[in-house]
Amino acid sequence: MTAQFTPAGTLTAEDLGAIHLIGVGGVGMSGLARLFLTRGLPVSGSELREWPSLAGLRALGGTIHMSHEVTNLDGVDTVIYSSAIPQDHLELVEARRRGLRVLHRSEALAAAMTGRRAVAVAGTHGKTTTTSMVTMVLQQAGTDPSFVIGGEISEVGSGAHHGTGEYFVVEADESDRSFLIYRPYVSIITNIEADHLNTYGDLANLEAAFAEFARLTDPEGFVITCADDPGGRRLAATLRAEGRRVYTYGESPDADLRLTAMASSAQGVRYLAAIDGRSLGEFRLPVPGRHMGLNSASAVLAAYLLELPLEAAEAALAAFPGVRRRFERKGVADDVLVYDEYAYHPTSMTLALQTLREVAGDGRLIVVFQPYRLYRTRDLQAEIAQALAIADELVLLEVFGPGELRQPGEGSAALIEAVQLPAERKVFVDSWETAPVEVARRARPGDVVVTMGAPPISLMGDQLLDALLTRTAGAGDGAAIEGTVPGVPAVGGGPTTGDAVTPDGAAPAAG
Repeated sequence: MTAQFTPAGTLTAEDLGAIHLIGVGGVGMSGLARLFLTRGLPVSGSELREWPSLAGLRALGGTIHMSHEVTNLDGVDTVIYSSAIPQDHLELVEARRRGLRVLHRSEALAAAMTGRRAVAVAGTHGKTTTTSMVTMVLQQAGTDPSFVIGGEISEVGSGAHHGTGEYFVVEADESDRSFLIYRPYVSIITNIEADHLNTYGDLANLEAAFAEFARLTDPEGFVITCADDPGGRRLAATLRAEGRRVYTYGESPDADLRLTAMASSAQGVRYLAAIDGRSLGEFRLPVPGRHMGLNSASAVLAAYLLELPLEAAEAALAAFPGVRRRFERKGVADDVLVYDEYAYHPTSMTLALQTLREVAGDGRLIVVFQPYRLYRTRDLQAEIAQALAIADELVLLEVFGPGELRQPGEGSAALIEAVQLPAERKVFVDSWETAPVEVARRARPGDVVVTMGAPPISLMGDQLLDALLTRTAGAGDGAAIEGTVPGVPAVGGGPTTGDAVTPDGAAPAAG
């Protein structure tokens, strides 16, 4: 059954009273908690594991319970949950029994946006990076926006902020239709591709939902879409036929903001931008990837339409540090470069891996992938397998799908067979601990390793670096070791039918 959400209204954050968030450690939930704390509201939350974000919430005065208990709700007025929390969760059931206000995360976020001009960024992929770029452009322009992003801007260390300005930038999630709660002043839609078909059934229904989201935009505001994306082009045509204000960006000749001379290298991406035939100059990013250039163009177009100084957009993008879990450099060990990347949809995976190929140069690309959700892995298996085949070596973990029941032959068992790589260049690892060992066995100096996929895999980067350093120490002369790590056998075997494996053997609570 599809969840029902209450559209944005007059409810404000201050109306929520004492707030409790179930699964507060997840990126989205912790960002919302941070926002409420910086607005001076009493906030508590419950978790089962010590996520990195929790220390910051405690420092701001948040109360964090490291267990799920009904007593956590004592003194609470409003309970907030995400779509990752099952309806029979004991705290959620108790909240309703007590008659407390119960809000989905998006409903609480809509309350926080009351009275502000919302800039909502949606799309199948690229929305976290795009939301971050738009936020930095608005900050550089001196507008001090509030924001809640589904990731942390690198070097800033936060995905949320309570600003004093009129704008509120938010990442809008289409996965459960909750983006239909918002009433944006500006709507940015990066692309529309088949995903979340467990919710929508098919691409036509998904596109209809994006059109509905776009129609919720303030008539005095505007919609921005990508002219290079087929789904975005169809949406723009539909909205223009209805007389709505729509602007496009991209390399397509008919894009309103047209990009030319785009070039990407390991040092970054640059392009020329023009609107209505008038040059806006060159824009540069210190992060590579043509898709990064496209994402940034939506921020440039938004700044232009909001009549903000384009010099602010140019400066913000030139200093863009990236977003954690989006092409995030974790470190170097034994001359092996380790990255982390959130991509799990085949299109974003392909773009990320092609960019990492640029970075690898003459080295090899080793991918450690944890698929995200059984339904996606099943429905898009051929496309995911094709993306993974870009790698030189693949280390595959079991699908992370909390609450999903895996049938025999589903998940990574089927996926690894579909990846067109020689048998010796791909392997399934049946436990979390063996993945770093397998990477250390395979990696050579000059290689690039990326952890990619579901949220838990982001925790593996430091373990990979430690495994690479350990093999160097074991060699005694600092040289890289090819072949097996001394005393540790090669890993093989097939997938089990248990839950996804994490460092402590438990599936983390999602936020």
